[in-house]
This record gives sequence, structure tokens and C-alpha cells, in this order.
Amino acid sequence: MSDPKLIQEVLARHFGYSSFRPSQQAVIEHVLAGKHAMVVMPTGMGKSLCYQIPALTMPADGHNIVLVLSPLVALMHDQVSDLRSRGIDAAYINSSLDRQTRETRYNEVASGKYRLLYVTPERFRKEDFRRIIAKRDVMLLAIDEAHCVSQWGHDFRPDYSRVGEIREQLGFPTTIALTATATEECRLDIYAQLGIPADQIQLFYQGIDRPNLRLDVEHVMGDQEKLDAIKRLLHDDVYRGGSVVIYFSLIKTLTRFSDVLLSQGVDHECYHGDLSSQKRRHVHNRFLSGETDVVLATNAFGMGIDKANIRVLIHAETPGSIESYYQEVGRAGRDHQPSRCVWLYDQSDLMTQMQFIEWSNPDSDFYGRLLTMLVEHNESCRSFGIDWMNERLQRVSRHDHRIATAFAMLDRAGVIAGPHPPHCFEVLTPIPEHFRNQEALAEKKRRDQQRLYAMVQFAGEENDRKAFLQHYFEGDAKH
Repeated sequence: MSDPKLIQEVLARHFGYSSFRPSQQAVIEHVLAGKHAMVVMPTGMGKSLCYQIPALTMPADGHNIVLVLSPLVALMHDQVSDLRSRGIDAAYINSSLDRQTRETRYNEVASGKYRLLYVTPERFRKEDFRRIIAKRDVMLLAIDEAHCVSQWGHDFRPDYSRVGEIREQLGFPTTIALTATATEECRLDIYAQLGIPADQIQLFYQGIDRPNLRLDVEHVMGDQEKLDAIKRLLHDDVYRGGSVVIYFSLIKTLTRFSDVLLSQGVDHECYHGDLSSQKRRHVHNRFLSGETDVVLATNAFGMGIDKANIRVLIHAETPGSIESYYQEVGRAGRDHQPSRCVWLYDQSDLMTQMQFIEWSNPDSDFYGRLLTMLVEHNESCRSFGIDWMNERLQRVSRHDHRIATAFAMLDRAGVIAGPHPPHCFEVLTPIPEHFRNQEALAEKKRRDQQRLYAMVQFAGEENDRKAFLQHYFEGDAKH
């Protein structure tokens, strides 16, 4: 059972706070009593403490450990660095470690070191990791960014759908799922994926309101009006003195805007998926340290950006869903000071998001042709690679990304040995009925389109935009 006095002492000693924010202590006491929890709490309101403090209050006997599933390497790196700076025995194991460091860390975990261990769900594919974590007693399994679990979430990640298997491998430990963005439908799907009946997991719903954020939508037409708005917002006297993030959907648009802004003397950094991991880390560190104040970024930049003084956050292109929009604006104003979030809404940007929806929803015919090619022309697939396959599967656009989605989903279902070469060429089982069920696949696409339509409705909202968001996310907050 939990000791409220000890919990308060740990909060003050390690984190420097004299009191908890709403719901935090109730969540901590709940999971320390061995009960499952679903935590929906606004970004920047301290979700991480809900599993970090339990790790520091449980007996340090060399067996107990809190295991955190986290989706991004950069995110866990920053969280572990912060914990270690506070004298907390935490570590991560992920693909960024070289072999020697990884093996050393495996040995440390097996020998009883660390109270908190961060890993990606993909780590459970490794037999050596499953073997060493079995030597520890996972007292609490924390699923960070839990919306990634659900196929109805805005950032679904196939390996997150294995959390039910992971819980089983760990002996069904007490589980806490945490997110800032989950509709009622998404929450119920998370429970199902975890393998926990809805009546056995308590929802702690803190709402989504961030009173210090001003949410604006400016209707614009074309690049020039967007550029004029960006330059005006960069010099807004009310919100000056902090950092700025400008989000783009497409790398080519980001690059085009960057060139123009640089030519006009607007100093900034760029962050997107085409940069090397070293360059991305460099930009990330410069932004967090305050060496650069303005970053132009795709949504690859965000998770792990725990920077208090983002005063202005601009969406220069239309986000794909209310969930992703709210996740991104939630990075502003974490110091609780007034911050402005502006979406520059150009109706023509909707075409980009509609194309993304097409790419993320292959139909049954596409899955069938892909599997036929893998089975009947496997040697050619291995020899000539994915680009060769893609050219033969579709001729609409060489930039069509349906094949990447299909590989990820087939890997999730255990049909192929992995989502990337050479594993994706190894077919393990016949294609399940789900991938032949065009009606089910069309339903997933329809829901994605509904989320985009909600963005159009949000853009047209003339009254209280925060009330619109509240209604969208709350549903029946009992679930």
C-alpha cells in the first residue's frame, strides 16, 4: 500500500515541488495499490511523475523495476538524462546504443541495477532482452504516449499494438497508460489492446484545457500570405522573449519557406526526417539550450521537446487531425505563461492531408498484389528492393507510400518477419482475413477522413475553440 507522507517526501526531495497538481497523487496511490490506470492529462501537466514516483517509493531490493514503453529514442534520452540529473537510478535501452554499451546495460539490469528502465516496444522482439527482463519483477508497466497503441489514435505505431503480448510476457503487471490526446473511442481501443477490461482500469481524466494558450486560426491563401503572417507573428510584442516552433506537413514546403526566411534575415534551424540523426540531435540540443529560438519542423519534432518557454507555435500547413493539432500546440507555454498558437489555414492544404490518408490506408487489392509479389517473385524482390516493387504495385505516383504502410501492418500481424529489408521479404504466414476485408479497411479510412473533417469544422468555429476541443475529446469521460 502507498504511504502519502513518503510520496510527498519523494516529490520534494527529487523534484523540488511542495505539492502535487490535480489527480497526480490519486493516480500514484492507485497504481501503488496494484490497480490499473488510464491517465489523460494535458501536455506539460506532469504525467511522467505518475510512474516515476512509484518507482522511487517501492522497495529497492534489486528485483523491483518500473518498465516504461516509450515511442521515441529522443524522448526517452531526454527523460532519462533529467532523472539522472536528479540522482534517480534510471536508464534506457534502445537502438542508439552500440553493442558493447547495450550488453553492459543488459548485465546491469539482470544484476538488479536501475529502478526505472525505458525501452521501445520493438525491444521485445529481441530474445536476449526478454531473457534479462524476466530476471526482474516489473511492479509497474507504464505505456507512455498511449494513443500510439490504438488504430483509432492519430499516431498509431504497429509495435505498440503488441502491448497485450508484452504484458503477458511480463506476467500481467499493474499497468498505467498515459496520453494527452485520446477520444472515448481511442481509450476503449487502448483497453482492448492492453487486454484489460474497461471495468478493471480506472480513468483519470484531467481534461485538456490549457488556460494560458491562445488558439487562433487565420485564413490565408498561398505562400506569400503565410510568410507575411509568420514574420508578423515572430515580432508580436505580447509574445516575444521566448522560442518559436513552426510546423509543416511537407519537407519540400518547409525547405522552400526556410530559403525565403533566410534570405530575409530570419535566423532559424530546420528539423525533419531527411536530416541525419546527428543533425537532428544537434538542432534538438541547440533549441533546448536556447542557442536557437526558431525552428521550422515537421511533426518529427515534438515528442521530448520539454521546453518551458515556447511563446509562439505556428501551423503553416494543416494538421491531419484534432489529436495531432492538440498534441503539437500542447508544447507551447509549459511555463504556464501566455503563449499563442496560430494555424494558418489554406484550404488547398487539405489535399496534402487527403493524400496522406490514401497512403496510410492500402485497400485489399493492394495487400493482395503485394503478397502475391512477395511469394511468387521473392528472389526479384530481394534483389531489386522496395523501390522496384513499388513501381510495379502502383503507377500513380512514385511518391506513393502505401507499401511502407502495408509492410508495417503485415509485420504487426506476423505475416512477414519485419517491416524493413531484408526481413520484410520473408513471408511467415498466409495473409489474415482482415487484409482481405475491404469493408473493414474502408472503415479505417473513413475514420481518418472524419478526423480531417473535424479540422475543417475547427477552422470554421467562430465561438469558443477550446470548447470545441473539449467536446471532441471528452465524449463520455467515464470510460
